[in-house]
Amino acid sequence: MMGDIRFLEKEIQKWKQSPVRKTMILAEQYYQGDQDILHTPRKAINEKGELEPVKNLPDNRIVDNQYQKAVDQKKNYLLSKPFTITTENDAYTEALKDILDKRFMRSLKRVAGDSINGGIGYLYPYYNTEGRLCFKRFNNYEIIPFWADEEHTELDCFGRLYQIDGYEGETEKTYEFFELYSKDGVERYQLDGAHLIPDVMHPSGAHYLVEQHDPDGKHVEVPYNWERVPLIPFKRNAHEIPLIRCCKSLQDGINLMVSSFENNMCEDARNTILILVNYDGQNLGEFRKNLSQYGAVKVRSDGTGSGGDVKTLTVEVNSENYKAILEIFKQALIENCKSYDAKDNRLTGDANQMHIQTIYQDIELDAQDMETEYQAAFEDLFWFVDQYLMNSGGGDFEAVEVDITFNRNILVNETELIDNCMKSVGFLPTKLILQKHPWVDDVEEAMKLLEEEEQKKMEQMDPYQQAFGQGPPDTEPRGGEGLNGEEK
Repeated sequence: MMGDIRFLEKEIQKWKQSPVRKTMILAEQYYQGDQDILHTPRKAINEKGELEPVKNLPDNRIVDNQYQKAVDQKKNYLLSKPFTITTENDAYTEALKDILDKRFMRSLKRVAGDSINGGIGYLYPYYNTEGRLCFKRFNNYEIIPFWADEEHTELDCFGRLYQIDGYEGETEKTYEFFELYSKDGVERYQLDGAHLIPDVMHPSGAHYLVEQHDPDGKHVEVPYNWERVPLIPFKRNAHEIPLIRCCKSLQDGINLMVSSFENNMCEDARNTILILVNYDGQNLGEFRKNLSQYGAVKVRSDGTGSGGDVKTLTVEVNSENYKAILEIFKQALIENCKSYDAKDNRLTGDANQMHIQTIYQDIELDAQDMETEYQAAFEDLFWFVDQYLMNSGGGDFEAVEVDITFNRNILVNETELIDNCMKSVGFLPTKLILQKHPWVDDVEEAMKLLEEEEQKKMEQMDPYQQAFGQGPPDTEPRGGEGLNGEEK
């Protein structure tokens, strides 16, 4: 029977060679601009009819990174604006806003990039040195998930395989470490080749330590474990399909077309195809060298009146063909990535809201899939938040419902939307109207400002109302007369 350590060693080796991990790493490389074209030399047919790299022709390798643009569009479309937190408990709402602050939004955007690039991203909940709940992003290609179900909705445990650069004596060396997280704590190992050995520098233990006082008044650290596996997966869609699978061949085609066009434009009389007539010499390599260095060609006459000559075999470069192919590739990449064309002609001039929504239709469909998965991920995240608030004395909010609203970063016709908001006054509650107003980011803050403004108007109007008899009635009649016109 295979032991636990041997099982983990085999799973680590399988993960290192798995197509899922390789795709995650490839997607990150493509996003950073490290694409196949940079490692593909220009080739030509040799004397055997086989392709081989050539060094005497222009070999430009250009990356036109449309893939990065598509990833950024999708990430910022969903998360560039702060999401709205709504609960029925004001204290809980304020506590959530304090925890899910701008630093959390920064981490979440990076995780969103991971989930788009690699199909899934991960956040790890932990306590910092001040005892505050924080969330750390783990690289998705470092995480080996062990799922409890086929739908990948619940984790049994997970492993983290990562590297740290260090020194062995004076020699720089890369060390590999493996950590196994479960409900029972964290097991820590160092990977020596293909074998796991206990990490003596960072021994296994609990998820976190809490500083407490013992009966003698001394500070002691008490180990605690979460009741759940401490990892929150954020999926791009239910099938965890990386975006790179939808467009890698198209991105490679764009790079190849741009590089080929520049190569053809760079071929001139010194490196293009030449036809020699009565050339004064036989070594073609020497001819090429002299032409490159001196820009001159020595020819001779054969004495029969037939002079020497050098002619070029010109291959005309039709730029319109390259433009047409590039346009096809770029439009296909936009459609396959479900992004949008910011230079669409329908956005010029006074585009109405219907045209704008049509342009954003594909990216909206993909964003809806992401939002469904992210809503489920936030339910897991709020469990850790609730436990933290309960343990730190912030309150028990486990039974309070939380709604997260993602505010899309979509181009809008502000004039049209504001006009519709104005026409809705009197028919819809003010809060609902403010939610649709293009200038309002925080509805609660806007409602508060409106109430303060209304209160100031009432305070300013009070002296005038009283002066014109519109204020509250006096307890005594004005003037010196009683109720029946008699003097007091």
